[in-house]
Amino acid sequence: MTSLSPVRRALLSVSDKSGLVELAQALAARGVELLSTGGSAKTLREAGLTVKDVADVTGFPEMMDGRVKTLHPMVHGGLLALRDNTSHTDAMDTHGIDAIDLLVVNLYPFEAALARGAAYDEMIENIDIGGPAMIRAAAKNHAFVTTIVDVEDYAALLAELEENNGQTGYAFRQRQAQIAYARTAAYDAAVSTWMADAIAEPTPRRRAIAGTLAQSLRYGENPHQQAAFYKDGSARPGVATATQHQGKELSYNNINDTDAAFELVSEFAPEDGPAVAIIKHANPCGVARGDTLVEAYSRAFDCDRTSAFGGIIALNQTLDATTASEICNIFTEVVIAPDATEEAREIFAAKKNLRLLTTGALADPRAAQLSYRQVAGGLLVQDKDTGHITLDDLKVVTKRAPSEAELADMLFAWTVAKHVKSNAIVYVKDRATVGVGAGQMSRVDSSTIAALKAARMAKDCGLPQSLAQGSVVASDAFFPFADGLLAAAEAGATAIIQPGGSMRDDDVIKAADDAGLAMVLTGMRHFRH
Repeated sequence: MTSLSPVRRALLSVSDKSGLVELAQALAARGVELLSTGGSAKTLREAGLTVKDVADVTGFPEMMDGRVKTLHPMVHGGLLALRDNTSHTDAMDTHGIDAIDLLVVNLYPFEAALARGAAYDEMIENIDIGGPAMIRAAAKNHAFVTTIVDVEDYAALLAELEENNGQTGYAFRQRQAQIAYARTAAYDAAVSTWMADAIAEPTPRRRAIAGTLAQSLRYGENPHQQAAFYKDGSARPGVATATQHQGKELSYNNINDTDAAFELVSEFAPEDGPAVAIIKHANPCGVARGDTLVEAYSRAFDCDRTSAFGGIIALNQTLDATTASEICNIFTEVVIAPDATEEAREIFAAKKNLRLLTTGALADPRAAQLSYRQVAGGLLVQDKDTGHITLDDLKVVTKRAPSEAELADMLFAWTVAKHVKSNAIVYVKDRATVGVGAGQMSRVDSSTIAALKAARMAKDCGLPQSLAQGSVVASDAFFPFADGLLAAAEAGATAIIQPGGSMRDDDVIKAADDAGLAMVLTGMRHFRH
């Protein structure tokens, strides 16, 4: 086997016709014989190109609504034959099989049908059989055959042929074979995942996961770690589908934190008023509603001005000039919003390192989705936490019932706590966080840290008492002991929202009564590890 392999005969069969005519014209100009099928052949003939139908090669017409056309030894023999193996070449001569040196195939648009919510029968018809079979055959025989599965690789193919006088190098064919197998794997992953959902199989025996490279990153969480960002093809609004208007490339940590910020702010419907979330290291350091977007931002910022420096800001409405000007007063890594006015973009243009992303819409916080986490030797897979509660779900367990204002703040605090790393304690007053305790090994420590932050911020703002005075507190899981609750009461909280379910619930409820607190139970936990 030599490194270079000539391209004399090519089979082109694509569902995406982008660039097909230009590619075929360039190949024909090099004297490459063109084979094709169905719609691809029609497109090429209409462009004035000479094309041989695969049906003429196999001696069989396309049949069964196109399900059977390339599954034939005349095709697969031409792709799989080892050109330096005499038994293979003798078989080709005996059966009149001509070699196929180049395969250009992209598959039936299964993912596109899935994205538009096609019915079951239409999904089945969009499962490609002949395409993946040819791709796998050609890629296996990359010692001699070049496989192209993506339109974006057409230019690279033509450049390779130009550089090597109509031949392709072994390294190029290897690279294209790897791309080809990744494509068929991703395709099969999409099909198997869809079918598991379609038949309501929550834990299929095998779970396939795939992604398409969106960005090679400078490094991962730390400079010594290599990293890349892959998209899964879903249309969920967020960092993966956003448009970046300015600023340098997003880093690994930027992407992780921006996703956390946008998922949190998406909990707050725009029609209910402006909301802003500020994230630092995947945890909220300030979340607030306001009558205006700039008020919501200012109130979120005033929860923890220190942590907000260098943070990620997510907004649930179109970014306006007034809010943009206010944001520019401190260093911010990323701002993400459904949209931004032209005036806001012009203001941000002066901040060259600030990334501005727009998504076109908020994410649906109740949409079903799978969550993955790698562990040594495997993956943990679960449903995304889409749990939510309403006033009707709350159970008052203390002698004092919460006021209407306390109930509103409780629901706000509960929504934020869902997005705070466990153990999570969130203090809220007037639809704004005033203290956040995250990721501690004990709940009482989270409660104490959140209270300390509230007191420190009040001092920084020149206020006479802690921001936690008169606040409500949300706990993402039950209080195993009364100490965490008492720490909140000591900080000035007047009401508690928590799941309940501890063996010591009665002790915790008694402690709340003794402290004059109102407490409600949700019956739902929001651990976030």
